[in-house]
Amino acid sequence: MSEATAQPDIDLLLSTAVGALGGSPRQGQRDMAQTVAASLANESHVLVQAGTGTGKSLGYLVPAVARSVTANERIIVSTATLALQRQIMTRDLPLVADALKSRLPRAPHIALLKGWNNYACLHKVHGGYPVEDQNALFDLPNNSDQSRPADAASVSAATGTDGDGVESLAEQVKRLHEWVQETETGDRDDLVPGVSEKAWRQVSLSKLECLGTGCPMIDDCFPDNAKQTAFESDIVVTNHTMVGIFSTGSPNVLPEFSSIIVDEAHELVDRVTSAATSELTIGAIDHAARLARRNGGVSTGSLDHAVENYGLALAELPEQSFPQGLPEEAQYAVEAIRDASREILTQLKPKKDGESTDTGLKVAQAAMLQIFEISERIAANDASRDVLWCSRPRFNSEEGMQRLNIAPLSVNGLLSTNLWGTHTGVLTSATLSLGNSFDPVARSIGIDHSLNPETGVARAWSATDAGSPFDYPKQGILYIAKDLPTPGQSPTTESQLDTIAELITAAGGRTLGLFSSRRAAELAAEAMRERLDVPILVQGEDQLPTLVAQFSEDEETCLFGTLSLWQGVDVPGPACQLVIMDRIPFPRPDDPVKAARTRAIAASGGNGFMQVSATHAALLLAQGAGRLVRSINDRGVVAVLDPRLATARYGSFLTNSMPNFWTTTKKDVAIGALQRLSEAQ
Repeated sequence: MSEATAQPDIDLLLSTAVGALGGSPRQGQRDMAQTVAASLANESHVLVQAGTGTGKSLGYLVPAVARSVTANERIIVSTATLALQRQIMTRDLPLVADALKSRLPRAPHIALLKGWNNYACLHKVHGGYPVEDQNALFDLPNNSDQSRPADAASVSAATGTDGDGVESLAEQVKRLHEWVQETETGDRDDLVPGVSEKAWRQVSLSKLECLGTGCPMIDDCFPDNAKQTAFESDIVVTNHTMVGIFSTGSPNVLPEFSSIIVDEAHELVDRVTSAATSELTIGAIDHAARLARRNGGVSTGSLDHAVENYGLALAELPEQSFPQGLPEEAQYAVEAIRDASREILTQLKPKKDGESTDTGLKVAQAAMLQIFEISERIAANDASRDVLWCSRPRFNSEEGMQRLNIAPLSVNGLLSTNLWGTHTGVLTSATLSLGNSFDPVARSIGIDHSLNPETGVARAWSATDAGSPFDYPKQGILYIAKDLPTPGQSPTTESQLDTIAELITAAGGRTLGLFSSRRAAELAAEAMRERLDVPILVQGEDQLPTLVAQFSEDEETCLFGTLSLWQGVDVPGPACQLVIMDRIPFPRPDDPVKAARTRAIAASGGNGFMQVSATHAALLLAQGAGRLVRSINDRGVVAVLDPRLATARYGSFLTNSMPNFWTTTKKDVAIGALQRLSEAQ
């Protein structure tokens, strides 16, 4: 944008957009919009903490739309969850675009962009690709940019059926084929009810498997059309995983852009880490070999022998990380897989120059390329860059075989170099300030030391708190159970269960129980069902939206669960007047990535515990405590049953990261407040 370009009146545009919603701007929202507008105009990074009720979506969408249209600059908006992505694309962004078009030089163009295999492939639906090997589907690398159900129980959740009512795979695929004939987008999330991962795989492809311009149905291709629309739009809505793929070496997954707005920014590090994490499984190697033989007509004897040795080596490996490198036999086995897969890739190349239009060959190439890239990365075993460990997933026996996993030691360097150095970043969330400081989050995402690659000069960053419309000291009490014993290895203790029962009784139900493990949630639920006469729901007994709906509709009902509930529940009103956290949610001590990051920080002279474990716990505590007050009329108690929050040296860092509720360590004070609230209903 040239210096002469007129700056739009952000206050006027915000009032126009909010008025279209039938509301009026709030001061925090107005402050946020001005801050975002200044950041985009000055090309300086900014972190904006905006509490629940601030109206942060419009607080960044209005200045983003204004900037993109007046300066002809494309802006990316990234979210962590499908729910927020849907809200932005189906309500907030179209409303803003329509409301502002008469006040801007032209109407803004908006688009949604997801990973390639989130869209149905018409060529595959019409028989253009070989039929999938059904027995190997679960061994395929997960290229989707959203988590999906993959077993029979999850199929039930996805289809809304249970027991004998679960659709068979054939029934799901038949419904998919019918849907593809009607859909305008081919977007999996537009299919209601959903289907299992197995079924979706029958109609989708990864980008590597796509024929590209050689496809006979390229003109009608759903993912290609979505990409083209995004490349012609002003505002492109995507997700953190796509941003992670972009930041870890695949810049072409996103169109060129000048700025990026990251909503739910507290989840960015974990999503980017996940996008850059790979695993080498025997099932995936065998699957790639079968495809190479069947579709490429090549011999895979060397790979078959290598994978046999790999299985023998894995059987001897403990479930642990390997900061000093793999044992010799395992290292040799991985190197053999790397070498064999490289040779097979050479044989799978088309005989003539140019890109192959043989779909079977393309699928075989894609599968073998993934094996080669993963094994090459593991064989290199750069401990300064990656974390390598052996694991045995336990969600079903077929997938329970050991495998090697590799993840980036840190992602702040990747983000700093590939994202923040060349693009302006606006990051927002209700939880960005930890321990009264934005530095921990800024450091974890690498925005605090980003350099302009052309000048080598550090890019400026700032942070601000847009505040909250809630009066936390008057609306909520933080009760720290200082008299309880420090939690140990046992999921629950009798004294802890006694306190939970007393608190729930005082509240008359109305309790969201946030637990550090599924086992702890289940044991607590079992005990409360025996002791109390209120309904107790437990995560995993039904699909989560159903449980949350039941919890919100019946004020006496309690809902217990783990990580999804710490961040994903929005239940305003009297149905949730007590939030219980069983312990400080430090990462598991056997988490290989966080343990490696802790060691690396300590080795460089930093405080690994505070920068990794305490920061992780602070984010979750802030998110969990935020479940209590969702509107200006909400009242209640957050009870943390871990005395370390009051007694440990790091306790103040954690409490300063939470909403500033009025704090007490006296149980009778918390019980009295809950009783008064219950009696007032």
